Amino acid sequence: MVVLLLFSSEQSICQARASVMVYDDTSKKWVPIKPGQQGFSRINIYHNTASNTFRVVGVKLQDQQVVINYSIVKGLKYNQATPTFHQWRDARQVYGLNFASKEEATTFSNAMLFALNIMNSQDGGMSNHFALLFY
Repeated sequence: MVVLLLFSSEQSICQARASVMVYDDTSKKWVPIKPGQQGFSRINIYHNTASNTFRVVGVKLQDQQVVINYSIVKGLKYNQATPTFHQWRDARQVYGLNFASKEEATTFSNAMLFALNIMNSQDGGMSNHFALLFY
C-alpha cells in the first residue's frame, strides 16, 4: 500500500480526470501505467510553496491507489499531442494522460505550462543577469 503524503506547504493548482498511460517500446503501444488498471484517475498538480516545486499526482477513482507521483523538473518537454491526449518524457519513460474531456485537458495543460514556466525561470533568473553584468 502506498501512502500519499501531502505537506502543509503543498496546494493543488489543478484537478482533472484522465487515464494514466506509459509508452511501451517493445509493443510500440500506450499501456496503463499499472498493468491491468484501466480507467480514470484524479490527476492533480501540487505546488510546494516552500520549495517552489511541483509534482503530478494521480489517484485511481475506483480504489484510491496512487498510480503516478512525478516531480516536474526544469526542462521537461510537455506535448499536447491531441486536444485530449498529452504526454511528456524523461530519461526512462514516456508518460501520457488521456483526459475525460477537452476542458479537463485544458485545465491540466494550463497548470503544467504554469509550473514549467516557474521551473524554467528558476536557478539563474537574476544571478545569471548579474553574472553577465559583472563578468
